[in-house]
Amino acid sequence: MQTRDEIFATLRDALVELFELDAAQISLEANLYEDLEIDSIDAVDLIDHIKRQTGKKIAAEEFKAVRSVGDVVEAVYRLVNAPAA
Repeated sequence: MQTRDEIFATLRDALVELFELDAAQISLEANLYEDLEIDSIDAVDLIDHIKRQTGKKIAAEEFKAVRSVGDVVEAVYRLVNAPAA
């Protein structure tokens, strides 16, 4: 997962697989909580799935700030493209 488009495609597939959402509902503008009805437990599952896919964990504080699918894409993009510490 390197480009934003690749991250979005992977994230969309994960949302469909994990939460049985319709892929047509999932856009960069879709609000996780209002449009997709993701709750806090689902969010934890999503964070765990991202960790398995990338080998890196999104900080809970960073994930609290995300509201839309696009926000998640940006957070993952920053995570996977961050310089190694």
